[in-house]
Amino acid sequence: MRIAVLGAGSWGTTVASLMAVKHECVIWARDPELASEIDERDANSRYLHGFTLPSALAATTDLEKAVHAADLVVIGVPTHGFRAILVDARPFIRPWIPVVSLAKGFERGSLLRMTQLIAEEVPGHPAAVLTGPNLAKEIMAGQAAASVIATEDLAVAGALQAVLQRGMFRIYTNDDVIGCELGGALKNVVAIATGIAQGLGVGDNTRAAVVCRGLAELTRLGVAMGGQAATFAGLAGMGDLMATCMSPLSRNRMLGEQLGAGKTLAEVLGASRTVAEGVAAAATTHELAQRYRVEMPVCYEVHRVLTGEISAPQAYRGLSRQTHAGHEWEPG
Repeated sequence: MRIAVLGAGSWGTTVASLMAVKHECVIWARDPELASEIDERDANSRYLHGFTLPSALAATTDLEKAVHAADLVVIGVPTHGFRAILVDARPFIRPWIPVVSLAKGFERGSLLRMTQLIAEEVPGHPAAVLTGPNLAKEIMAGQAAASVIATEDLAVAGALQAVLQRGMFRIYTNDDVIGCELGGALKNVVAIATGIAQGLGVGDNTRAAVVCRGLAELTRLGVAMGGQAATFAGLAGMGDLMATCMSPLSRNRMLGEQLGAGKTLAEVLGASRTVAEGVAAAATTHELAQRYRVEMPVCYEVHRVLTGEISAPQAYRGLSRQTHAGHEWEPG
């Protein structure tokens, strides 16, 4: 198999590294210095410091060179650049080959999921999403992990599973694309909420309540949008939520923790070179909750903190009583 991975962040590079062990894989990076480091020094010190990449993994800044011969295209750029990279790569993608998204979030404005963007910009290509508890550094270190490949055709999902699964990185198939994509996007918002709790030092009971009620919220919205409730109890829902809310490797949890410790959003974002997708997802989740008339008090409070309407401590004041439009959300 010839595989092109577009995007050389931590997760894109991790997936490309897994693929390069068995397949011919090239990763596209926008930054020439980063592409050279991957190609010549087998390293990505910017996003995966301390890890050695497979020597077989090639890197380029030439999008046509990366894509034109690929049997599979994997897109690992953040959601805000997802449509643009599809448009730029479209002339070079061979007919009918699958396109897999690694991104977790929505397009601002349109509120579309990434597989919907794939269907719009490169119609005729099977669209899939790889999602689940995907902490890149743990996977690069060889620790066991499990994820989900979701696409509407389970035969295609099975074929992608065979290509993407490697060693201790297990992959399961699912045809609930909506549920899997929503689980991956919305858990980032809940992770910011639990990070704020950590920064404020409110206690493990409170954090557990937030995770529990957050899972209920993302399940309600997911089902309202056409997803399957069972999906949110699995790897793409609860599994991803747990990892993102608990791990210090989670960008969204750490962003919330810094907000809880008193930093402003501008200060946190200015000090990071990685993207915390939960910031954008909080705004789109708020819009989706209004559109589908779903109560999401945890996500609503995160949205208010990120927009500056309230402070992080105010979001947790009176947590067990009322936090949104007079609606109680006590644990239990």
